[in-house]
Amino acid sequence: MPEIIFKIVEVAVFRMNPDPEFLVLQRSESEDIYPGLWQIISGTIETGEKAYEAAIREIREETGCTPINLYNTPLTNTFYFHSDDSVNVSPVFAAEVNPRDEIILSDEHKDFKWLRVEEAMTLLVWPGQKNAVRTVSDFVIMDNPSREFMKIDLDHLPR
Repeated sequence: MPEIIFKIVEVAVFRMNPDPEFLVLQRSESEDIYPGLWQIISGTIETGEKAYEAAIREIREETGCTPINLYNTPLTNTFYFHSDDSVNVSPVFAAEVNPRDEIILSDEHKDFKWLRVEEAMTLLVWPGQKNAVRTVSDFVIMDNPSREFMKIDLDHLPR
């Protein structure tokens, strides 16, 4: 029987330049899982780590950036992974970075692009990640009234 696990976070990173642009990353060909795939940030929650802490760490590890704003979203992605017969549920976060930040890719990725919503849709493969970009656009960037309720106060987080 498949196990339901919560060990992955996903983060739709965006910048205002001045219009919103989303960061999509292309996985390195040397990666065991999904080589060459275009994706938003995703990564594993480490033991003892909160999901939002994992999101911040993964942004730093995969891009060299530190978010200036972080948002919870009204979205989780769910997918089945055949190799360990698990159903994965991953919270989706939105992270705004400074438009002047330089992207420094980890070895996990070989390329990146800043794209508007519709352009990102053409490169992203997984429906959940496409939905994440659309949801962040609709609920965070477009100044939806729920935006402030979803904002995570970075100033009061442990560093």
